Amino acid sequence: MQSDALALFELANQHMERCELEAAEQSYRAALKLAPGLASAHMNLGTLLLRQRRFSEAEACYGNALALESGKGANWSNLGSLYLRYQREDDAEVCLRRAIALEPDNRVARFNLSYLQLRHGHFSEGWALFEARDWYARFEAQFRFPRWQGEALEGKSLLLCMEAGHGDVIQFVRYSASLKARGVRHLTLLCHAALVRLLHGLPSLDAVIGYQGGPLPDITHDYWMPLMSAPYYLKADGATDFSFGLTPPYLQADPALCRQWSEAVPDKGFRVGLVWKGNPEFEFDSTRSLPDIHALKTLWQVQGVEFVSLQKGAGEAEALEFANMHPLTCLGQRMQDFADAAAIISQLDLVISVDSAIAHLAAALGKPCWILLPDFMCDWRWGAHRTDSPWYPGVVRLFRQGRDARWEPVVEAVKNALQEVTKNQRTS
Repeated sequence: MQSDALALFELANQHMERCELEAAEQSYRAALKLAPGLASAHMNLGTLLLRQRRFSEAEACYGNALALESGKGANWSNLGSLYLRYQREDDAEVCLRRAIALEPDNRVARFNLSYLQLRHGHFSEGWALFEARDWYARFEAQFRFPRWQGEALEGKSLLLCMEAGHGDVIQFVRYSASLKARGVRHLTLLCHAALVRLLHGLPSLDAVIGYQGGPLPDITHDYWMPLMSAPYYLKADGATDFSFGLTPPYLQADPALCRQWSEAVPDKGFRVGLVWKGNPEFEFDSTRSLPDIHALKTLWQVQGVEFVSLQKGAGEAEALEFANMHPLTCLGQRMQDFADAAAIISQLDLVISVDSAIAHLAAALGKPCWILLPDFMCDWRWGAHRTDSPWYPGVVRLFRQGRDARWEPVVEAVKNALQEVTKNQRTS
């Protein structure tokens, strides 16, 4: 019986690796029917159910795993991750700290606790825990020079390495100025190719190198550093204070590109850029992106507004189709990279976006930006309940879903705010 259960367990794991979730669930349940004491099967089934947001069922599975193996940090970490997802944050913290106490090097637990701490502004502990991430593993494996961890930088060369998405680079490149101020002789940024033209003119950077995957370019510096480690290592010696780095605008659009795009941008009305979808490859994109542009249709009720689609990739086709029925200038499909996007945004009055790289770009340019945020797994950087952002003071306004996770009230609030702004503009 035990051998049959183990065989079913391994079969279920194979189904999971191939994302065959229904078959995996059947095999896990069959294994547990034969061997109810197989803790790893309870844990893996819980993880499967969590992926499907079947929270109460997942909680029961994790509870079963803990009843069998209460001294295993991974079991506490999984339960904490589950609680984090449906906002039982006090319970999540208890579980994650228990996991770390049992397994101090549990990277998953440390990373998830960092999310919680950063979300609530506990930056000193949050940034330290955030170092548990491994997004930069490919760099660590290939570079033959050391990672910077706070050593003196006077006269040294430093390579900053991109992490995660385009928006993360746009947000954290602000710290290049602080690094340069420490006496770095040559500061290089390795970033996504679509950001090179935008960032190459940043005064604090001596070189910007594009990277699209594959073998890394042959680079040698005194040190390298993951870009998002900057706030952790830049704090003053022994201090717990956290700096948000440069405030907007810390990026600028290329004047020549602005002139090139000036005829494409509407020359009248209150000009508003729109982005309703993020990168579909992001883990939680289905909850942070709107279903389609029609979810924003009520905004067209506001008089005196000229809408511009900045949607690139996902959503381009529906923008063009929508433009056949409603006034909409579609520029996304013509943009080559973020330098083009910056040139367009600089000539708008406002950008309205879901949590996307374009939102970070607009804010970094100092352009007013209204960001539509989901309730489920809202990113840590926007805080828990704020309607503004200390990362982009005086620039960003946040519109949040309620616990019902509906977009309709969010868009209605945006419409009302847009009416107020355009009304004030007309009467001023």
